[in-house]
Amino acid sequence: MAATAHALLSASSAHRWLACTAAPKLEAEFPDTTSTYAKEGTLAHEICELKLTKYTTTMPRGTYTKKLNALKKHELYDPEMDETTDTYLDYVKRTALSYSVPPSIQIERRVNFSDYAPNGFGTADCLLLAGDTLHVIDYKHGKGVVVDADHNPQMMLYALGAMHDFALIYRFKIVKMAIVQPRVGSISEFTCTADELLHWGETVVKMRAMEAMGDTPAFVPGEHCRFCRAKQQCKARTEHYARLQYTAKRKDPRLITLDDLGHYLSVAGELKKWAEDLQDYALSECLAGSNVPGWKAVEGRGSRAFTDMDAAFDILKKDGIDECLLWERKPLTLAQVEKVVGKKRFTELVGTMVVKTPGKPTLATESDKRPAVTNVPQAADVFQDLGTEGEKES
Repeated sequence: MAATAHALLSASSAHRWLACTAAPKLEAEFPDTTSTYAKEGTLAHEICELKLTKYTTTMPRGTYTKKLNALKKHELYDPEMDETTDTYLDYVKRTALSYSVPPSIQIERRVNFSDYAPNGFGTADCLLLAGDTLHVIDYKHGKGVVVDADHNPQMMLYALGAMHDFALIYRFKIVKMAIVQPRVGSISEFTCTADELLHWGETVVKMRAMEAMGDTPAFVPGEHCRFCRAKQQCKARTEHYARLQYTAKRKDPRLITLDDLGHYLSVAGELKKWAEDLQDYALSECLAGSNVPGWKAVEGRGSRAFTDMDAAFDILKKDGIDECLLWERKPLTLAQVEKVVGKKRFTELVGTMVVKTPGKPTLATESDKRPAVTNVPQAADVFQDLGTEGEKES
């Protein structure tokens, strides 16, 4: 995968600038640092690209093996990547084979959506061009947040770019989008008509892009601030959350209603994330020698370690300490064993010996796709219990 530049109005940051049009120019003032997680994602994408290229071309096996082994030597490579990228490859193959006529498969295709956003472009992981159907497929390596394909702006902009780039060859009527996120067991799909997508581009993207590139963009803090490079210092975000502190006290706190409870929880969650960002910013400034009134950087709790553990253990054993007292033997967890053995082989060998117990109930927002649980008995269970009691009496 070649190094890629980033457009000011990029597809990957669309969820942010479509909501907060001030974000692009504000973020441009901050360095674009790359996290370890992002680097892992880049490596996984390179493996995806290699495997898909081998599937769609006549790449010699020796060439493929050599390139794959080179990627596996990367310091961030994890054997899990081989399985997750296989999941992505299998999905693309299965989808391509589902069409009556083999589609054209475009891998890591740079697409141009500048008709809607000035200098807008992005790189789609995989495009399937199948007659009147455009299929956009994206691989996500993260496991912290499940990414949904439903009206996903990044995917929709990729689709708009692909429709533009292939307009002379294809007349798309249906647009399908899929996000394959193996590490959370998610494959999310969304379908819309080409007309619906074009309407969104004309009425939403163009307007927001024009505002973002203009002199008076709008600052709109929200969940989309999460990955904004300016989030720690953004004045609008600070003012927004400072106001939230007071809205949470709008009613008598001595006896709250369930409506109040829902509101307080939402506010508290947002305030917590904001406070953590402020603390990170303050710490970095203190470490840089700046004065943050009322705060300072101090050394946290340290840890101890042997300079030479083997030599230290030899001394202890010579002094009569039994070696078995110095070592602790314990089995790996199920998840660790699965990772060492490999998911497929693990399932084949001991999959039938795994039992899954329900997790402890936890609070989640209504947008969470997991079904709600309750301790209130359901009618079907009550009648089943009554029936069982009747059988015992007879």
